[in-house]
Amino acid sequence: MTQYSNIQTYYFIGIGGIGMSGLARYCKLQGKQVFGYDKTPSELTDKLISEDIPVTFQDDISVIPDDIKNTETTLVVYTPAIPKNNKLLNWFQQNDFTITKRAHLLAEVTKHTLCLAVAGTHGKTTTSAILGHLLVHCGMPVTAFLGGIAENYDSNFISKGTDITVVEADEFDRSFLTLKPNIACVTSMDADHLDIYGDESTITSAFNEFSRLVEDSDNVLVKKGLPLKGQSVAIEEDADFEAQNVRIEDGGYVFDLKTPNRILKDLKFFLPGHHNLFNAATAMGMAIKAKAPLDKLPEALATFKGVQRRFSYKIKRDDLVLIDDYAHHPTEINALYQAVHEMYPNDRKLIVFQPHLFSRTKDFADGFANSLSKFDEVLLLDIYPAREEPMEGITSEWLLSKIENKNKQCITKDDLFQKMKQSTCRIQLLVGAGDIGAKVSKITKKLSHEA
Repeated sequence: MTQYSNIQTYYFIGIGGIGMSGLARYCKLQGKQVFGYDKTPSELTDKLISEDIPVTFQDDISVIPDDIKNTETTLVVYTPAIPKNNKLLNWFQQNDFTITKRAHLLAEVTKHTLCLAVAGTHGKTTTSAILGHLLVHCGMPVTAFLGGIAENYDSNFISKGTDITVVEADEFDRSFLTLKPNIACVTSMDADHLDIYGDESTITSAFNEFSRLVEDSDNVLVKKGLPLKGQSVAIEEDADFEAQNVRIEDGGYVFDLKTPNRILKDLKFFLPGHHNLFNAATAMGMAIKAKAPLDKLPEALATFKGVQRRFSYKIKRDDLVLIDDYAHHPTEINALYQAVHEMYPNDRKLIVFQPHLFSRTKDFADGFANSLSKFDEVLLLDIYPAREEPMEGITSEWLLSKIENKNKQCITKDDLFQKMKQSTCRIQLLVGAGDIGAKVSKITKKLSHEA
């Protein structure tokens, strides 16, 4: 990090964020002092504290350690999710500290490495986790910053060397345009974050700009059909990288991967859903371009266990299958339904969904209604506001009215367990990007005791 060579101490505002915590760990491994603040304790902050990274939960300047009050040697890192009235951030700004966004620090960390950047409105976390795992399994010197907890490592941060970096290239706030990737992919390009971009054409323009950051367009993999320059990826559809001859065996996919130069036969992959199979094909393509040894890649792919909250099985019984998933956009819910219907075509399915953001619910209400209507039973929780203030008329009750399914209702989190217990659906899904994730372990324990 040549730009920050004089920095000895890092203070992360929002350190409990999935992207921030990975960077905090990286800085700690570089021998730096690392401190942080977050609004609420979580499993991630607990883990950071256990790794000797102090975390405070008070937005008050009295909690700022004396160790970081040297403006010459301290860097303050924050995310766009931090509100402008945050007292800590304002204090650092008023006292002339060097302050940078998370995305700029990530760009600095990766710019002198072989940077593999995974972009897309959906699929970033799973694709980057697969890619990181492939490279680790192949013995390559890689650091991976992931947007979720990879099951193989029980972490969102993989550190096996610094020559190669794998990063999620986040389109939110145009953060991905700060990167200098050598190899990149775009897994999807649906309208999202319209509170930032305004319309779909502006999103398309930003992804075009991102793809042009890679000098050689052959080192950009794009989902077939996207209006971007690069090599195409598809499932059972002619493409530069194509998953073909796909079949299901032993609860997983077996497929052949056609590349521009060869065909890799009988690859095994155990995450359900064509969206995940596409992510696997994309990650394999990027690993090949990074010169991963071809003889080791099949075993690497077969041993990938998944990412927490991405089609995560919590209970598998004859009478109940409980699945946890982070889906928060209609396209993702459609992909989730395809996966669960392919695996359990004859079972009734219940979805518990917590909408994320008032703006997203408003912008995609009809899409949400259509995707949720496919399930046999729908339970809606209140909209999770995250960084937003409520919008008049935009409520879960309003969204519920659009769902064409008689078996639907809005419920509170307090009623969640009882409603799920009463359901006659064997397949039950807890879905959303808000604090529903914090309920999963409690619901799992309670439903497990009902066996």
